[in-house]
Amino acid sequence: MPATKKRALYAGTFDPFTNGHEDIVKRALGVFDEVIVLIAVSPTKTPLFSKDERVNMLTELFAGDERVVVDHWDGLIVDYAKQKNIGSLIRGLRPTGDFESEFQMAAMNTKLYPEIETYFLMTAGEHYFISSTMVREVYGHKGDIMRFVPKTVGKYLEAKKKDS
Repeated sequence: MPATKKRALYAGTFDPFTNGHEDIVKRALGVFDEVIVLIAVSPTKTPLFSKDERVNMLTELFAGDERVVVDHWDGLIVDYAKQKNIGSLIRGLRPTGDFESEFQMAAMNTKLYPEIETYFLMTAGEHYFISSTMVREVYGHKGDIMRFVPKTVGKYLEAKKKDS
């Protein structure tokens, strides 16, 4: 009987997806056989990129690695995990105060779906200050954000700049 594939879910709005996010995915692949990068659609956020644009850019970014699956979801992340029979969540932590809110979210997820386990990965030192919010802020002021995002994402940001 073949071993069961170890799958994990890495969810976020990823608007935009940063080098820190990419680092978390790559490191999670050292532990899990498959990582589902889930574009979480938040009703309280106004994204820079549409859901479809984010799905397209991440599909393009990870096109060379069949161990990464890109999907999207409009509901609770744990409901997606239940539906897809995924028992592991990946969360990235920066030394900037993420722990308390992430711990609270993990506790709530466990109450909603007791079979789920959250795995925290510390953001690599060279990426700990990067957040999607900061990248959007610098981008909005026409600053150079290309060193903070993967080249594929940078290409989408440049295209969006030309369209506006």
